[in-house]
Amino acid sequence: MSSKSSLPLLAERDLDRPLAWRAGVPVSGRQFLADVAQFAPELHAGGPVVNLCVDRYAFAVSLAAALVRGETSLLPPDARPDTLARLHEIGDPAFAVTDDVHVETPGLPRVLVETRRAAAGASDATVPRIDRDMHAVSLLTSGSTGAPQPHAKTWGTLVGDVAAAVGRLSSLLGRPSLTGLTLVATVPVQHSYGLESSALLAMLGGAAFDSGRPFFPADVVQSLASVPQPRALVTTPFHLKTLLLSGIELPPVDLILSATAPLSPQLAAQAEQAMGGALIEIYGSTESGQVATRRPTQSEVWETFGEIRVHAEHDDSGTERFVFEGDFIPEPTPMADVLELVDDRSFRLLGRANDLIHVAGRRSSLGYLNHHLNSIPGIEDGAFWLPDDVVDGVVRPVAFVVAPTLDAHAIIAALRERLEAVFVPRRVVHVAAFPREGTGKLTARSLREFALAHLASDSTPVQLTREVPVDHPAFAGHFPGEPLMPGALLVSEVLEAVRSVPALAARIGTQPTLAAAKFLAPVRPGSTLRIDLVPETGTSRGLRFEVRCGDVIAVSGRWTPGVGAQP
Repeated sequence: MSSKSSLPLLAERDLDRPLAWRAGVPVSGRQFLADVAQFAPELHAGGPVVNLCVDRYAFAVSLAAALVRGETSLLPPDARPDTLARLHEIGDPAFAVTDDVHVETPGLPRVLVETRRAAAGASDATVPRIDRDMHAVSLLTSGSTGAPQPHAKTWGTLVGDVAAAVGRLSSLLGRPSLTGLTLVATVPVQHSYGLESSALLAMLGGAAFDSGRPFFPADVVQSLASVPQPRALVTTPFHLKTLLLSGIELPPVDLILSATAPLSPQLAAQAEQAMGGALIEIYGSTESGQVATRRPTQSEVWETFGEIRVHAEHDDSGTERFVFEGDFIPEPTPMADVLELVDDRSFRLLGRANDLIHVAGRRSSLGYLNHHLNSIPGIEDGAFWLPDDVVDGVVRPVAFVVAPTLDAHAIIAALRERLEAVFVPRRVVHVAAFPREGTGKLTARSLREFALAHLASDSTPVQLTREVPVDHPAFAGHFPGEPLMPGALLVSEVLEAVRSVPALAARIGTQPTLAAAKFLAPVRPGSTLRIDLVPETGTSRGLRFEVRCGDVIAVSGRWTPGVGAQP
C-alpha cells in the first residue's frame, strides 16, 4: 500500500511516551501497538465489529485491531439489548467486542478484549498504515423511528478532522503541538464528540488520554489528579455545571473542552476561574465532525477549522439551511441549526432549527431560552418546554428547574430581566432531576413525556411509552422458542408508569389494588409499549389503563386507591 493511499494508525510521536493512562499508570505508544498486534488475531473476520468497550484504552485497542484487520467498527449510542437488536436493521454485524464479561450481547457472538501486556517487551514496534478510503467507523444515532442511523467515516476523514482540531487547540494553548497533554473525558467514547476529542485526539494528535469515564464529581477530580499536567477536561455543560456545584476543590487544568449546548457565559467564567484553563466550545455534528470553536468568555462568534467554509442556501421547500464544506468534510453538509453568518469562516449560533418556537408573533429558540434559564444563580439544571395547549389565545412556555434554593417567583423575576415578556413562563415546575442521557443530552421525546407527567393533574389522561428488553430474564421461562412477556411483568410496567406521574401516583397511593386485568394479546421481546392511563371520574378515584403494541391492545385493567392515596 503506497504512502499516498494510506495513513498511519498513530501520528508521529515518541512511542516510549504515554499514549494512555490507566488508574494513574502510563501506557506507552509502544505498549499500545503491542496490545493491538496481540488482540487483532482474536477478531473474527467477515463483518463489522460492534465496539461496546467502556474503558477508553480497551476501546482504542479494539478499534485499532479492527482497522488493522480491515473491519469497520460500529459505535452504538448504548449497549441496551433493544439497541443491539436493531443493529441488524442497518446490516448484520459479525460480533461484539466488550471489556465487561457481564455485558450481554443477544444474537451476537462476543469477544472479550483483555490487555495482558504479554507483548510488552516488543521493541521493534512498527506503526501500521491504514487505507485512507477504508470505512473505518459507523457512528450510530437514534432516528425518529428509534432505529440506529449510521454515519460512515473513512480513516482519511477522521485523520483530517483531528488534524484540524490539533492546529486550533495547539494555538489556543500557545504550544507547538499537543504532545504531553493528557485528556480526561466524561463523555462516552462511542459518541462522535467523545471519539474525536479523546481516543482519536491522542492516537492522531499526539496527546494522551485517561482510560476511564468519570461521571460523578469526585470521580472526575480523582481522574484529573491521577494524570500529570498539562491536562484537559473533555466534558459537557451539564457535567461541568454538576462539577462546579459540588463544592469539591478542583485540580488545575490547562484546557476545558465543552460540547455545544446551553452554556452560559457565567458558567464558562466560573469554570475558567475554578480550574485555571481556557474553556473552548466545540461545534459540529455526527455527520460533519468537529467544524468550529469559540471561547465564550471572549466572544460569541464561532470560527471554523482549517479551510472549512459555511454558506446559506434554501432547500426545495424554501427553508434556509446552513451548509459546511471544505477541508476534511467529504461533501457539503447541512447543519440542523439556525446561524447568523459573519462571513464564510465565522458565525453566531442562534439555536437548532427544530427548537425554534413562536409565541404571540415573536420568534425564539428553546436553546436560547435554556441558555438564560441556566444562567440564573441557584438553578442547577433547567429546561423550557412548549406545551400543546393554548391559554388566552397564546401558547405559553413552561420552565422546569432543579433549583432547591429558589422559588418560582424568584425565577420568573430573574427571567423578566433576561427575556422578552412573551417568553417569560407563567409556570415554573420544580423537579428533582431530568432524564438526561450519558452525554448530558435531553431528547425532545424524553422531555415531552417528562413534562406531561409532571404537569398532569389527578384527572388528566396520560400516555407513556416503554421499551421491552429483548434479554429480560423472564423470557427464558416464558417460553423457550416462543418468548412472551408474563402478565405480572406487564402489570408491573403499568404501575411503574403510574409512579412516574406524581399526580396519578398520589391518586392511587403506595399500595393500590389491581381491581381488574384482561390480557388480550402477547407481548414479544423488543416491543414498544404505549401505556394509556385514564383517571375515572366520580367518587371511585380509580385509574383505568390500556397497554398497546402498535394498534393492538395487549392488556387493559383498573387500579383502585390503596394505602397513602390522597382523598
